[in-house]
Amino acid sequence: MRAKVVVTNPVFPETEALLEPLCSLDVNPGPDPWPPEEVKRRCADADGVFTFMTDRVDADFLAACPRLKVVSCALKGWDNFDVTACTDAGVWLTAVPDLLTEPTAELAVGLAIGLCRNVLIGDRAVRAGFEGWRASLYGAGLSGSVIGIAGMGKVGQAIARRLGGFGAREIVYFDAATLPVDAERALGLRRVAWETLVAQSDLLILALPLTPATRHLLNAETLAKAQPWLRIVNAGRGSVADEAAVADALSGGRIGGYAADVFEMEDWALDDRPRSIEPRLLSDHDRTLFTPHLGSGVVAVRREIEAAAARNLLAVLQGKEPPDAINWPSQPRTQRKGHAPSL
Repeated sequence: MRAKVVVTNPVFPETEALLEPLCSLDVNPGPDPWPPEEVKRRCADADGVFTFMTDRVDADFLAACPRLKVVSCALKGWDNFDVTACTDAGVWLTAVPDLLTEPTAELAVGLAIGLCRNVLIGDRAVRAGFEGWRASLYGAGLSGSVIGIAGMGKVGQAIARRLGGFGAREIVYFDAATLPVDAERALGLRRVAWETLVAQSDLLILALPLTPATRHLLNAETLAKAQPWLRIVNAGRGSVADEAAVADALSGGRIGGYAADVFEMEDWALDDRPRSIEPRLLSDHDRTLFTPHLGSGVVAVRREIEAAAARNLLAVLQGKEPPDAINWPSQPRTQRKGHAPSL
């Protein structure tokens, strides 16, 4: 009998083709994700679940899905998934940590240029009726500027590599850990304190994961130290920035602009998260630029991500250790009495 696998969002035909020979699939045809209770209902008798950014797995979910052996995430950041609960339940949790780095860095730089050079406002102006050059919409260039990067993990370093060719006066970074001297030298970086990063930067790019220490790291207190022309790009996690404080700073003329691909309302693991994007940010059409979580939204990359997630899932169902495990259950359900490998 084939293992039942629930796929919570639409996937490429190639992904289904990888799974179908060994699995009985229950795939969301989309375009909208299933509500959490619907996912739980469909997973009640499932052996595996193929998850995305819209999903959340906690102890209650796992208790309602007693056959579940693997939660395979087609994503990099697993902060919406309770690692401890999965481990305690004997359920493998997997992710795909390396495949999203490059496209996320590309988009971060794209948002930075779009925000600094008034690309969206210029597009609207042309569509409204273009009659030739006017002395307007002067923005800011990356050349000669001080660029700050918060977070110097894989994504932060990929952003720094891309920005190295733009002729910035200096690229500074903040991270809890200092890069090796050789890496700093190769990337042309200097490490500074968080407050210094905010105060000195002309452009600030957030590339931090969401942890208790980084939630609302960008807040009213730190924004008060910024130069009034500072432009900020959030390419990490929405809740690293306090969106209400960002809106206050924009309306008060204390910063020059804000772009984001991630938003507080997406961080499902936070029960007190906002349920929608800060309305004042959405209504500020001239000083904001937003994309709907497109960091990994490149066709070839998404195919690779789904294929990697499928391989992780199949490995567990075949009684093997998955290549990209986030946890290592001491007694996986595949080894427990009545929970033999499904394939």
